[in-house]
Order: sequence, then C-alpha cells, then structure tokens
Amino acid sequence: MNQLEDLIDLLSLERINDQTFIGQNYQAPWGRVFGGQVLGQSLHAAYQTVAKDRIAHSMHGYFILGGDLDVPITYEVDNIRDGNSFTTRRVVAKQNGKAIFNMSASFQVAEEGPDHQINMPNVINPELLMTSMEQILEMKNTDPETYEIIKSTHPKIFEFRPTDRLTYKLAKNGPPRNHMWMRTTQSIQASLPLQQQILAYASDYNILMTASLPHREQLSPKKTFYASLDHAIWFHRDFNIDHWLLYAMDSPSASNARGFSRGSIFDKNGVLVASVAQEGLMRQIKG
Repeated sequence: MNQLEDLIDLLSLERINDQTFIGQNYQAPWGRVFGGQVLGQSLHAAYQTVAKDRIAHSMHGYFILGGDLDVPITYEVDNIRDGNSFTTRRVVAKQNGKAIFNMSASFQVAEEGPDHQINMPNVINPELLMTSMEQILEMKNTDPETYEIIKSTHPKIFEFRPTDRLTYKLAKNGPPRNHMWMRTTQSIQASLPLQQQILAYASDYNILMTASLPHREQLSPKKTFYASLDHAIWFHRDFNIDHWLLYAMDSPSASNARGFSRGSIFDKNGVLVASVAQEGLMRQIKG
C-alpha cells in the first residue's frame, strides 16, 4: 500500500447483512495476513453494529490461525449487550469456515469522571530524528539480509522515527525498551472511529520486536518465526493519527518462545491517548 486511501479502503468492509462483513487482504510480503489488518477490520465490523454515540474504549483479540492472503476474511459480529452506557461486541474472523481470529470490544458513551495519566518519557522531538528507513541505509552493506527484510516490510503509509539508533538495537543485545515516533505520511480528515481503526492497524508494528531486543545476537532473521498471539488496546483520549504520536514500548518478560510487550501511546503534547499489550511467538527454527 502506497496511499492512505488504500488503507482506508482495506479497513472499509463489505456489508453482507446486519452482522456479517467481508474484508480483503493486504498482500503482506511475509506471506500471511498482517495482524494489524485483522485488528483494524474487526474493529470496523464491530463499529457498524453500534450506536453512533458510542466510542470504543477497549478491544482484546486472539490470533488463532495464520491468515491466507488469497482468501477474503468474513467477520461475524455477535451483539453481546447494549446497555445504557456500555455496548459489548464479539467479532469472529473466518476463512474457509474456520476461525482465524476473535475479538471482544467495548464501547461507551461520553462521561465525566476522574482524570489522570502517567508522564510521557523524556525523548528527542521527532523533527530532530531520522526515519527508520534513513537509519537502516548503513545496513545495506553491513547486514544486507536484515536490511532487505526491514525494507520489504516497512509500511509506506506510515512514518516511523526511532529515538535510539535502530541499527545498533537490531544488531546487539540491549534493554527491552523501544521508543518510536509515528504518524501517517499523509494528512487525513477522519472520524474518531476511523482514527482508532488506523491506530489499531499501526499498533502491531514494532511492539513484538521490543521483546526481541535482549536477544538480538541469538535470533537469526531467517531462523526465527515471529507471530502475534494476542493483542489488546485501550483507547483513553482523542487523537489525530496524522500528528506525531510516541509509541513508548517495553517488554517485561520473554519465556517459553513467547515475548510479552506493552506500549503507551502519547501525542506530542504528552497526552496519553492509548495503551497496548501484546504477547507474540518468537520461535527459533531448528535445522
């Protein structure tokens, strides 16, 4: 995908009936459906069944099977509950009659209440940083294998600016912390639900990599299988996806071929707009 319109088209599902929707696939270079795509599409499907005064505040998904790029995905929405303040939906994504992903989401009407948040990390402003693609150019000769992997998987519709030297982080073992500025490369005028769907898509980038940072010298790019296992997002406050957002990630644990990572997403003014948690597979391929 080269244009933001392509992503919006991808997230905009075809309605079959009141509870069933069909989505197409981004032809991901790694050969299976991208997890962020299913996150964004499932949230879109749920939103089509919810009253207009309700905004998503959380979603929790489990990746069950790897998705086939050549098969459209059917999203079936179950109206769990419509309450006075909260609405709950369950979405099951299927290919060939088999569930590949399931997600629960909760929506709420706007309410007044207590308000606090943690502070944003003290990091360099994005205008003073190079993009991730500019940073990895030096790897073209020193580590062409990793360079080609990153280049082929980098989404052109998003701009990422790491706060630390990316080439060093990918080559040497280091602390499980990863701070990344991100935004869409094009401006967009969109409703908050669509902004949330795009953020859900983007939130699957870089977070599992964070769990690999203490083990980079042991994890060969061609001999390690990475896959998202589950993914949760809490939407706290409004935001603009075409403005700079800091994705501050850390990984408290990795064990049993699984890495667990957390992310806090702040706008440039330090407002915490969303929180993310993910566990992913980091399996070393033997032989």
